[in-house]
Amino acid sequence: MTDKLKTEGKFTYAEAGEGPAIIVLHGLMGALSNFGDTFNHFSNNGYKVFIPELPLYTLPLLKTNVKNLAKFLKEFMEFKGLENAILLGNSLGGHIGLYFTKHYPEKVNALVLTGSSGLYEKAMGDSFPKRGDRDYVTKKAQDVFYDPAIATEELIDDIFKIINDRNSVIRTLAIAKSAIRHNMANDLPEMKQPTCIIWGKQDAVTPPEVAEDFHKLLPDSDLFWIDKCGHAAMMERPEEFNKILHDWFISRNI
Repeated sequence: MTDKLKTEGKFTYAEAGEGPAIIVLHGLMGALSNFGDTFNHFSNNGYKVFIPELPLYTLPLLKTNVKNLAKFLKEFMEFKGLENAILLGNSLGGHIGLYFTKHYPEKVNALVLTGSSGLYEKAMGDSFPKRGDRDYVTKKAQDVFYDPAIATEELIDDIFKIINDRNSVIRTLAIAKSAIRHNMANDLPEMKQPTCIIWGKQDAVTPPEVAEDFHKLLPDSDLFWIDKCGHAAMMERPEEFNKILHDWFISRNI
Protein backbone atom coordinates (compact mmCIF):
# COMPACT_ATOMS: atom_id res chain seq x y z
CA MET A 1 0.00 0.00 0.00
CA THR A 2 2.80 2.45 0.78
CA ASP A 3 3.73 2.63 -2.91
CA LYS A 4 0.18 3.87 -3.67
CA LEU A 5 0.18 6.67 -1.09
CA LYS A 6 0.25 10.27 -2.18
CA THR A 7 0.32 13.47 -0.16
CA GLU A 8 -1.53 16.59 -1.24
CA GLY A 9 -1.81 19.46 1.21
CA LYS A 10 -2.61 18.03 4.62
CA PHE A 11 -3.94 14.74 3.23
CA THR A 12 -2.02 11.51 2.70
CA TYR A 13 -4.10 8.82 1.06
CA ALA A 14 -4.36 5.97 -1.42
CA GLU A 15 -6.83 6.17 -4.29
CA ALA A 16 -7.68 3.81 -7.15
CA GLY A 17 -10.52 2.73 -9.44
CA GLU A 18 -13.58 4.37 -10.97
CA GLY A 19 -17.20 4.33 -9.87
CA PRO A 20 -19.11 5.01 -6.64
CA ALA A 21 -16.77 6.23 -3.89
CA ILE A 22 -15.81 3.99 -0.96
CA ILE A 23 -13.85 5.66 1.84
CA VAL A 24 -12.03 3.20 4.10
CA LEU A 25 -11.49 4.32 7.72
CA HIS A 26 -8.77 2.48 9.62
CA GLY A 27 -8.60 1.79 13.35
CA LEU A 28 -6.44 3.12 16.14
CA MET A 29 -3.46 0.85 15.53
CA GLY A 30 -4.55 -0.27 12.08
CA ALA A 31 -2.19 0.35 9.19
CA LEU A 32 -3.62 1.21 5.79
CA SER A 33 -2.06 -2.00 4.48
CA ASN A 34 -4.60 -3.97 6.56
CA PHE A 35 -7.09 -3.08 3.82
CA GLY A 36 -4.82 -3.90 0.87
CA ASP A 37 -6.91 -6.80 -0.45
CA THR A 38 -10.18 -4.90 -0.07
CA PHE A 39 -8.68 -1.80 -1.71
CA ASN A 40 -7.49 -3.85 -4.69
CA HIS A 41 -10.68 -5.89 -5.06
CA PHE A 42 -13.14 -3.01 -5.13
CA SER A 43 -10.96 -0.60 -7.10
CA ASN A 44 -10.77 -3.31 -9.80
CA ASN A 45 -14.50 -4.04 -9.70
CA GLY A 46 -16.39 -0.82 -10.35
CA TYR A 47 -15.65 1.39 -7.32
CA LYS A 48 -13.36 4.31 -6.59
CA VAL A 49 -11.66 3.50 -3.29
CA PHE A 50 -9.96 5.99 -0.99
CA ILE A 51 -7.98 5.24 2.17
CA PRO A 52 -6.97 8.45 3.95
CA GLU A 53 -4.41 8.37 6.74
CA LEU A 54 -6.29 9.60 9.79
CA PRO A 55 -4.40 12.22 11.85
CA LEU A 56 -4.51 10.16 15.04
CA TYR A 57 -1.15 11.38 16.29
CA THR A 58 -0.86 14.81 14.66
CA LEU A 59 -3.94 16.74 15.81
CA PRO A 60 -3.52 19.13 18.76
CA LEU A 61 -4.12 17.13 21.93
CA LEU A 62 -7.38 18.91 22.81
CA LYS A 63 -8.70 18.13 19.32
CA THR A 64 -7.68 14.47 19.35
CA ASN A 65 -11.15 12.97 19.51
CA VAL A 66 -13.85 11.25 17.46
CA LYS A 67 -15.54 14.57 16.66
CA ASN A 68 -12.46 16.11 15.04
CA LEU A 69 -11.58 12.90 13.19
CA ALA A 70 -15.09 13.05 11.66
CA LYS A 71 -14.43 16.70 10.79
CA PHE A 72 -11.21 15.60 9.07
CA LEU A 73 -13.24 13.11 7.02
CA LYS A 74 -15.59 15.91 5.94
CA GLU A 75 -12.61 18.05 4.90
CA PHE A 76 -11.15 15.13 2.95
CA MET A 77 -14.41 14.62 1.07
CA GLU A 78 -14.56 18.32 0.24
CA PHE A 79 -10.93 18.24 -0.90
CA LYS A 80 -11.67 15.33 -3.25
CA GLY A 81 -14.95 16.88 -4.44
CA LEU A 82 -17.06 13.99 -3.12
CA GLU A 83 -20.72 14.82 -2.50
CA ASN A 84 -21.30 11.44 -0.88
CA ALA A 85 -19.63 8.08 -0.30
CA ILE A 86 -19.89 4.60 1.14
CA LEU A 87 -18.03 4.56 4.48
CA LEU A 88 -16.23 1.34 5.44
CA GLY A 89 -14.80 1.38 8.97
CA ASN A 90 -12.96 -1.09 11.17
CA SER A 91 -12.74 -0.59 14.94
CA LEU A 92 -12.28 3.16 15.64
CA GLY A 93 -12.80 3.77 11.91
CA GLY A 94 -16.34 2.42 12.19
CA HIS A 95 -16.98 4.75 15.11
CA ILE A 96 -15.77 7.76 13.10
CA GLY A 97 -18.06 6.68 10.25
CA LEU A 98 -21.04 6.48 12.60
CA TYR A 99 -20.34 9.87 14.19
CA PHE A 100 -19.95 11.37 10.70
CA THR A 101 -23.24 9.79 9.59
CA LYS A 102 -25.05 11.28 12.58
CA HIS A 103 -23.94 14.79 11.62
CA TYR A 104 -23.80 14.57 7.80
CA PRO A 105 -26.37 11.90 6.83
CA GLU A 106 -26.78 13.29 3.30
CA LYS A 107 -23.11 12.55 2.58
CA VAL A 108 -23.35 8.81 3.38
CA ASN A 109 -24.80 6.41 0.80
CA ALA A 110 -24.15 3.29 2.88
CA LEU A 111 -22.19 2.10 5.91
CA VAL A 112 -19.98 -0.95 6.29
CA LEU A 113 -19.01 -1.83 9.87
CA THR A 114 -16.51 -4.50 10.86
CA GLY A 115 -15.33 -4.89 14.45
CA SER A 116 -16.59 -1.34 14.99
CA SER A 117 -16.40 0.57 18.23
CA GLY A 118 -19.19 2.95 19.15
CA LEU A 119 -21.17 0.76 21.53
CA TYR A 120 -18.66 -1.17 23.56
CA GLU A 121 -15.26 0.23 24.26
CA LYS A 122 -13.00 -2.64 25.14
CA ALA A 123 -11.62 -1.90 21.69
CA MET A 124 -9.03 0.43 23.17
CA GLY A 125 -7.73 -2.14 25.62
CA ASP A 126 -8.69 -2.49 29.26
CA SER A 127 -5.13 -1.84 30.40
CA PHE A 128 -2.66 0.13 28.37
CA PRO A 129 0.60 -1.76 27.75
CA LYS A 130 3.59 -0.86 29.82
CA ARG A 131 6.14 0.98 27.78
CA GLY A 132 8.92 -1.29 26.71
CA ASP A 133 7.05 -4.53 27.45
CA ARG A 134 7.27 -6.31 24.09
CA ASP A 135 5.86 -9.62 25.36
CA TYR A 136 2.71 -7.84 26.51
CA VAL A 137 2.38 -6.06 23.15
CA THR A 138 2.86 -9.35 21.30
CA LYS A 139 0.11 -11.03 23.34
CA LYS A 140 -2.29 -8.10 22.85
CA ALA A 141 -1.61 -8.01 19.10
CA GLN A 142 -2.19 -11.76 18.80
CA ASP A 143 -5.48 -11.44 20.71
CA VAL A 144 -6.83 -9.26 17.90
CA PHE A 145 -6.81 -12.26 15.54
CA TYR A 146 -8.23 -15.76 15.57
CA ASP A 147 -4.93 -16.93 14.06
CA PRO A 148 -2.13 -15.37 16.15
CA ALA A 149 0.30 -15.81 13.24
CA ILE A 150 -1.40 -12.86 11.51
CA ALA A 151 0.32 -10.66 14.12
CA THR A 152 3.62 -10.51 12.25
CA GLU A 153 6.84 -9.17 13.74
CA GLU A 154 6.41 -6.11 11.52
CA LEU A 155 2.93 -5.42 12.89
CA ILE A 156 4.14 -5.89 16.47
CA ASP A 157 7.06 -3.53 15.78
CA ASP A 158 4.62 -0.87 14.54
CA ILE A 159 2.50 -1.11 17.70
CA PHE A 160 5.61 -1.19 19.87
CA LYS A 161 6.78 2.09 18.33
CA ILE A 162 3.43 3.73 19.03
CA ILE A 163 3.32 2.75 22.70
CA ASN A 164 6.92 3.78 23.29
CA ASP A 165 6.33 7.27 21.94
CA ARG A 166 4.94 9.60 24.59
CA ASN A 167 3.12 11.76 22.04
CA SER A 168 1.35 8.71 20.55
CA VAL A 169 0.46 7.26 23.95
CA ILE A 170 -1.15 10.50 25.15
CA ARG A 171 -3.18 10.77 21.96
CA THR A 172 -4.19 7.11 22.01
CA LEU A 173 -5.59 7.58 25.51
CA ALA A 174 -7.34 10.81 24.47
CA ILE A 175 -9.04 8.99 21.59
CA ALA A 176 -10.00 6.09 23.87
CA LYS A 177 -11.68 8.47 26.34
CA SER A 178 -13.41 10.28 23.49
CA ALA A 179 -14.75 6.98 22.10
CA ILE A 180 -16.30 6.15 25.49
CA ARG A 181 -17.88 9.62 25.67
CA HIS A 182 -19.34 9.30 22.18
CA ASN A 183 -21.40 6.15 22.68
CA MET A 184 -23.71 5.91 19.66
CA ALA A 185 -26.50 3.72 21.06
CA ASN A 186 -29.12 6.50 21.11
CA ASP A 187 -28.19 7.74 17.63
CA LEU A 188 -28.23 4.46 15.69
CA PRO A 189 -32.05 4.16 15.33
CA GLU A 190 -32.02 7.47 13.40
CA MET A 191 -29.47 6.24 10.84
CA LYS A 192 -31.52 5.10 7.87
CA GLN A 193 -28.59 4.32 5.54
CA PRO A 194 -28.26 0.71 4.36
CA THR A 195 -25.62 -0.86 6.60
CA CYS A 196 -23.58 -4.00 6.10
CA ILE A 197 -22.21 -5.45 9.35
CA ILE A 198 -19.44 -8.04 8.84
CA TRP A 199 -18.08 -9.57 12.03
CA GLY A 200 -15.57 -12.19 13.06
CA LYS A 201 -17.28 -14.89 15.13
CA GLN A 202 -14.22 -15.03 17.39
CA ASP A 203 -13.73 -11.27 17.79
CA ALA A 204 -12.39 -10.88 21.33
CA VAL A 205 -12.08 -7.07 21.14
CA THR A 206 -15.63 -6.22 20.09
CA PRO A 207 -17.40 -9.54 20.81
CA PRO A 208 -20.28 -10.97 18.72
CA GLU A 209 -22.96 -9.47 20.96
CA VAL A 210 -21.74 -6.01 19.88
CA ALA A 211 -22.51 -6.89 16.26
CA GLU A 212 -25.94 -8.13 17.32
CA ASP A 213 -26.61 -4.85 19.14
CA PHE A 214 -25.59 -2.84 16.07
CA HIS A 215 -27.92 -5.00 13.98
CA LYS A 216 -30.83 -4.46 16.38
CA LEU A 217 -30.34 -0.70 16.66
CA LEU A 218 -29.62 0.18 13.01
CA PRO A 219 -32.95 0.20 11.15
CA ASP A 220 -31.69 -0.98 7.73
CA SER A 221 -28.83 -3.36 8.48
CA ASP A 222 -27.74 -6.85 7.45
CA LEU A 223 -25.41 -8.90 9.64
CA PHE A 224 -22.89 -11.41 8.28
CA TRP A 225 -20.55 -13.66 10.27
CA ILE A 226 -17.10 -14.91 9.33
CA ASP A 227 -15.99 -18.02 11.22
CA LYS A 228 -12.44 -18.54 12.53
CA CYS A 229 -11.95 -14.80 12.44
CA GLY A 230 -11.12 -12.11 14.99
CA HIS A 231 -11.34 -8.31 15.10
CA ALA A 232 -9.97 -7.43 11.64
CA ALA A 233 -11.99 -9.53 9.17
CA MET A 234 -10.78 -7.67 6.06
CA MET A 235 -7.22 -8.55 7.04
CA GLU A 236 -7.64 -12.08 8.42
CA ARG A 237 -10.20 -13.42 5.90
CA PRO A 238 -9.99 -10.96 2.99
CA GLU A 239 -11.51 -13.13 0.27
CA GLU A 240 -14.55 -13.99 2.37
CA PHE A 241 -14.90 -10.38 3.52
CA ASN A 242 -14.74 -9.03 -0.05
CA LYS A 243 -17.23 -11.59 -1.37
CA ILE A 244 -19.78 -10.86 1.38
CA LEU A 245 -19.47 -7.13 0.82
CA HIS A 246 -19.53 -7.30 -2.97
CA ASP A 247 -22.61 -9.55 -2.94
CA TRP A 248 -24.27 -7.14 -0.52
CA PHE A 249 -23.54 -4.16 -2.76
CA ILE A 250 -25.14 -6.03 -5.67
CA SER A 251 -28.18 -7.09 -3.62
CA ARG A 252 -28.70 -3.48 -2.46
CA ASN A 253 -27.91 -1.93 -5.86
CA ILE A 254 -25.15 0.18 -4.30
